[in-house]
Amino acid sequence: MTRHQFGKALNPPADQPRRQAHPPVGGAAEGLLARGVTHHYGTAPGAPAALAGVDLDLCSGDSLAVMGPSGSGKTTLLHVLAGILTPTSGTVTWRGHHLVALSDRARTRLRRTDFGFVFQSGQLLPELPALENVALPLMLAGASRRVASERALRILTDLGLGGMGHRRPGELSGGQAQRVAIARALAINPGVVFADEPTGALDRETGEHVMGQLVSATRAHGASLVVVTHDPEVARWCSRTVMMRDGRIVAEHQGPTQTLAVSR
Repeated sequence: MTRHQFGKALNPPADQPRRQAHPPVGGAAEGLLARGVTHHYGTAPGAPAALAGVDLDLCSGDSLAVMGPSGSGKTTLLHVLAGILTPTSGTVTWRGHHLVALSDRARTRLRRTDFGFVFQSGQLLPELPALENVALPLMLAGASRRVASERALRILTDLGLGGMGHRRPGELSGGQAQRVAIARALAINPGVVFADEPTGALDRETGEHVMGQLVSATRAHGASLVVVTHDPEVARWCSRTVMMRDGRIVAEHQGPTQTLAVSR
């Protein structure tokens, strides 16, 4: 299965315009920007630097793979970009919002309206069927159950899961569960989808299928994509790849990344 087999775009729902939860700083309509970002775990002198001065631009519609050996700072960078972690120094802005300047409550609200997440294990709620897992972020954002369920069904249908909305995560295959996680990430019509090792728990063929649908779906919905991965085959789906080592970006590559293999 090749990336070209996923050329057919999924239809982005049109019933929920992308919302902007806070007025942008300076009125600038920017993408996701990191400047001089550092992050230390712990405050003691000599605390290790997980990030040691990262500059990164993510424009609208970009798909970016972040690669590097274990401990290089990949997941820390994803969490800082998404406003989950506060950097020790430097700035992160999203469409002009200074994430560091926002309160914890405001950053949480921003993640509910602008950022979607796909994790290695999916992290679906096991007691809820697929349809309700996808609809839940919309209801938390204030949508009615009917509107949220209708939208969730459309996204699941676009991802080939229209007849499985009643199934709970334990009744789905690994690949199906990850597609439900992708649908949940897209439900709020996010500006950026963050994916941390999204195929790490899947076999190669299933992982290829899931990555194809993740890239196709985010592109169709007009979202940018940030993928943290060890796997160069996963990174090849993205339009850009950065290589991290010791908390720094040490290389960047445009297009296929077969030359950037990384050992675990």
